[in-house]
Amino acid sequence: MLVQDRAAPSPLKPPKSQIRELPTHQQIRRFSEPKNLDFSSWVSENVSRIVIFFLFIVTIAAFFFLYNTTDTASLLCFQSQSTQSLQSLSRPQIKWSSIQVVPDKTSPYANFLTGKWIVVSVTKYPTEELKSLVKIRGWQVLAIGNSVTPKDWSLKGAIFLSLDAQAELGFRVLNHLPYDSFVRKSVGYLFAIQHGAKKIYDADDRGEVIDGDLGKHFDVELVGQDAKQEPILQYSHENPNRTVVNPYIHFGQRSVWPRGLPLENVGEINHEEYYTEVFGGKQFIQQGVSNGLPDVDSVFYFTRKTTLEAFDIRFDEHSPKVALPQGVMVPVNSFNTLYHSSAFWGLMLPVSVSSMASDVLRGYWGQRLLWELGGYVAVYPPTAHRFDRIEAYPFAEEKDLHVNVGRLIKFLLAWRSEKHSFFETILDLSFAMAEEGFWTEQDVKFTAAWLQDLIAVGYQQPRLMSLELDRPRASIGHGDRKEFVPRKLPSVHLGVEETGTVSTEIGNLIRWRKNFGNVVLVMFCNGPVERTALEWRLLYGRVFKTVVILSSQKNSDLYVQEAKIDHIYKHLPKIFDRYSSAEGFLFVEDDTILNYWNLLQADKTKIWTTDKVSKSWTSVKPTGKSDWFNVQAELVKRTVSTMPAHFQVNYKEAAKNSHDTLTVCSSEVFYVPKRFVTDFVDLVDLVGDMDLHYKVAVPMFFLSMDSPQNFDPVLGSMVYKRKSSSFNSSSSLYSAQAPAVHPWSISSEQDFIKLVGQMAEGDPLLMELV
Repeated sequence: MLVQDRAAPSPLKPPKSQIRELPTHQQIRRFSEPKNLDFSSWVSENVSRIVIFFLFIVTIAAFFFLYNTTDTASLLCFQSQSTQSLQSLSRPQIKWSSIQVVPDKTSPYANFLTGKWIVVSVTKYPTEELKSLVKIRGWQVLAIGNSVTPKDWSLKGAIFLSLDAQAELGFRVLNHLPYDSFVRKSVGYLFAIQHGAKKIYDADDRGEVIDGDLGKHFDVELVGQDAKQEPILQYSHENPNRTVVNPYIHFGQRSVWPRGLPLENVGEINHEEYYTEVFGGKQFIQQGVSNGLPDVDSVFYFTRKTTLEAFDIRFDEHSPKVALPQGVMVPVNSFNTLYHSSAFWGLMLPVSVSSMASDVLRGYWGQRLLWELGGYVAVYPPTAHRFDRIEAYPFAEEKDLHVNVGRLIKFLLAWRSEKHSFFETILDLSFAMAEEGFWTEQDVKFTAAWLQDLIAVGYQQPRLMSLELDRPRASIGHGDRKEFVPRKLPSVHLGVEETGTVSTEIGNLIRWRKNFGNVVLVMFCNGPVERTALEWRLLYGRVFKTVVILSSQKNSDLYVQEAKIDHIYKHLPKIFDRYSSAEGFLFVEDDTILNYWNLLQADKTKIWTTDKVSKSWTSVKPTGKSDWFNVQAELVKRTVSTMPAHFQVNYKEAAKNSHDTLTVCSSEVFYVPKRFVTDFVDLVDLVGDMDLHYKVAVPMFFLSMDSPQNFDPVLGSMVYKRKSSSFNSSSSLYSAQAPAVHPWSISSEQDFIKLVGQMAEGDPLLMELV
């Protein structure tokens, strides 16, 4: 900083020009002229001061009002909203036609062109794995340095771009990139495109390509004579509630999940009942699976390690590649992924999120945009072996994933754009994601710079196509269904290595899943949901595709809905309507355990209840007018009197031998088939606002809907004991041969582990959950 730019200190004595002089006669005359005291004139002369004073008074009054009438959170919210309004996002406006193509004129490789590139980020001297990448025929390795890369880094056969070399390229994205991060690979992608890239293999320096051949499993050529003209297995789109899948299951590892899979989906370990097929040629993003240390998150890494021994997880190399239909997503990383030129725009690595979240967010963002082009992602059998260097995965670096990824997927599926060019659509989505808080305005600006750089290096933006997501889903006929049952390979569960194969157990799980896959399980949790909700989903979500959890307190983070157990039947119509295509609805409280393997023989078109369990289904004779049972009996009479004829006939026929008694059922577990859903809803409407308890309402509904002779007796053999004040779950109470067990107390993870140990007698694969 120059000395003359600084401000000079004030002198101790004022200069002459600042000494007050006596006023002259003319000055006295000028200052003593009388002023016009007309009020309207005064107002017009001082209107700005009046407005400022008025706004000041209003601001002070508003502040004291908020301070005295709201709590701290409200005040903070008010301040936050004010701050956000002051710092509103601005969407970049770009004149695409004015961007000129700028060839490389500065680097030593200005005249070098080739079509196949491998881009890696390097922080250390060349690894053995990186040296093997250089030997792959027909592919050019491009190593991107950062601030911690050794300055004398070099590798024969590889092009190395140091920070200085990157700066000379003049790309717009350089103004947004951190110096010490692997996201500087974005410079490498642009450099490769500028030098003729048609395929870019996104890799890291500890991955070794299996057999040194990227074409062994990847579809390197999508058109021409070398392209594989064959259909590809595709995940079914039949279930609209499934939005993300774990591809590792397809390749033989059910207990391993990829980084970026929402943790709430980790428990979905069943393989596909069936697949469909799609023609190849538009799998513009190809995600490879890695043996050794696959791309897993820190939760998996820390919970599956007991020693310093490195992971060596293997996937089935014989499993076929599998594609993702529109509406279903999969985690995509930057370690082992092949991009074709039609998807080069999707290589951009976000800069405002943590490093372990950047490529995963890129993957979901890119998949959504790929649908706008009619393209899709496909996952391939093991293409690389990544070596576990036994380095801790930083959980803090993944916080953006675990907090936001589930919400991001839902947002992306709902998002639509009305832009007419693809690059404007990309900018539209990046702006919308910043508005939703998935990344910041920094990435909006980065996206604009990235897209402009793409044009500047000669990339042609693809054309938009109609979005299949908005079309009615085609029904999948039996002839369109393709079956594939993955092998079950040895894996690691909580540090315990699993060996061998389990074909019978997998077959049973498939059978249970097929039987109950379209049945909605509705569970009411009386216990602490923050300790048990996830465990219940893990337990029953393997068999029931949809598990709805209710509790007296709502918990949005755990997808727990609020409901009152005393009137639980009044909440069920909403669930019936939401899952209108379900075969039926099985209700259970968390103090009752379902042995689903013993429910296979039950008829899903009939009512299931505990009418054959004497301690659950009882008849009570009211004793006095103020007696609770007497009040409930009067409500039953009032409801029955308003029933349509067919309901009244059924109920009175069932209750003809018990005129003076009230039927009460504990109703911890019951099943409503689809054909009785409308009747159930009609009866709920008849009850209206009456305070009819669910232990009285549910048996009344069932007796009105059908004759007890037609009820399925499956729950009749359940283990049922009444609770006592000193009740504790006991292993002697549990029986794997019963369809259900009551009561059982679950209030912590330890209780859940004990329960799984008991239930494993009927379902041995449950041990993988613990």
